Order: sequence, then C-alpha cells, then structure tokens
Amino acid sequence: MAETLFDMSAMERPRILILGGTTEARQLAERLATDRRYDAAVSLAGRTADPRPQPLPTRVGGFGGAEGLAVFLELETVALLVDATHPFAARISHNAATAAAATGTPLFALRRPAWGAQPGDRWTRVASVAEAVSTLGAAPRRVFLAIGRQEAFHFEKAPQHSYVVRSVDPVMPPLNLPDATAILAHGPFAEADELELLGEHAIDVVVAKNSGGTATYGKIAAARKLGIEVVMVERHKPADVPTVCDCDEALERIHQWLSPVKDRGV
Repeated sequence: MAETLFDMSAMERPRILILGGTTEARQLAERLATDRRYDAAVSLAGRTADPRPQPLPTRVGGFGGAEGLAVFLELETVALLVDATHPFAARISHNAATAAAATGTPLFALRRPAWGAQPGDRWTRVASVAEAVSTLGAAPRRVFLAIGRQEAFHFEKAPQHSYVVRSVDPVMPPLNLPDATAILAHGPFAEADELELLGEHAIDVVVAKNSGGTATYGKIAAARKLGIEVVMVERHKPADVPTVCDCDEALERIHQWLSPVKDRGV
C-alpha cells in the first residue's frame, strides 16, 4: 500500500478523514490533533496554491471523484468521514455522500449556517454567479467581486463595469476586462477594513456568495452601513447528510458515533 496519512502504530484508534479547506475544518483539526482517542487526517482539494499548514497529517489534491474517494476510504479503513468543505463545494460534497454510501462509511457535514438579511441590507438574491452577471444591468457600475477566483470569468460578459476582484490566489487566466483591479488577500476581513476598501474604490455594488460564518462577513456589514447593494449568490441544496453547525457540535457527533477507545498511554 502507498504511504498512509494515518498513524500505523495506532491501528486501534478509529480513523477520521476531514475534507477541509474552511476555518471550521481547521478548528476541528486543531481539536482532534490533541485527542488521543482518534487518528485523524485532513484532505484539501488543492484549489489554493499555498494552503496554510494543517495541525494534522494532510493530503492535497482530488481523489478521482466519488469512486476514487471510496477506494481511499476502504484502503485506509476510515471509520468516519467529515465533510467540512466550503458551502459552495457542491461537487465535493456530492462525491463524499456517494462514496460514504458506497462503502458504508459514516458521514456528517460540518457546515456553517448561511447569512440572513438584516434590517438595512439591500440584497438581490440570485441562484448562480452567471445570474449575478446579468443582475448588474447594462449601465456601468463599480463592482466589488468577492466570490473567489474560480468563477470570476463569468463577468467578462459584462465589460461595461469597473471591477475590484479579491481572491486568495490570482485569477488565471487574467480576466479579459478593460477595468479590473486585483486584490490578493486572505481573510478574515474586519468590517472597518471593508468600509475603507468599499469607500476607497467608490463601490456601488458587491457580489458575494452566501458563505456564512464571521471571517468574510465584514463586507456584508460594511455594505449595509454604506447602503450599498449586495448581489447575493445563494447556496444550492446540500447533500442529504446529517449536518452540524460548529466545531463543538462536530466533536459531540464524533464522540457519539465512534466508540470511545480506552487510553493506553501510548
């Protein structure tokens, strides 16, 4: 067998695989890294060029779809799969659910709740990034794109607007737009900093995905304070699996599902 992610000297400990890439996944990994009852590891999709080091053994890259993940789960005798991927990583979540069902591997999702509109918010809800493009309208506007880099290319269909595009890694290939400013940054983003950014660039509309959580909520609060419209891309229906909302709930679910293993002092 190829080199394993897991601790071969602790085969009696149940193995947990976390499909990560979110703040919540990292928080769960930090907690499990010091819990000697379990042998846990993290898998990252590899969409970020230079991901932050994880507190657990980590693999980077895809499995080859649901079938490849199923093979991995069986070869590594994984006792529990935790889907803690981004709320918009729909394909990965689907593959996780399919692989877990095929192998009989217990699975739950760690998914932060979506944001809800608050008094003063000016949200236009859309079902996809492509729909967000047409929602901007024909008249030129100054647009802050806060959707990551994977789907930014859609906005090449609306070159009349001026864009500020923020992402962790550069958009590749570069956007074919006459007026697009790139900002490379990694959250969390404070509301005060977002207020400054929106004001500095005279933004009049924000395009965002409804990711939930606190790390990127600053732009939503700042837009509310400034009376700026937010075109909000809503989540698709998630895979039908048990779901928890935070790290504490995830740990409780793990303890419930995996039989406690007596500490042997190793």
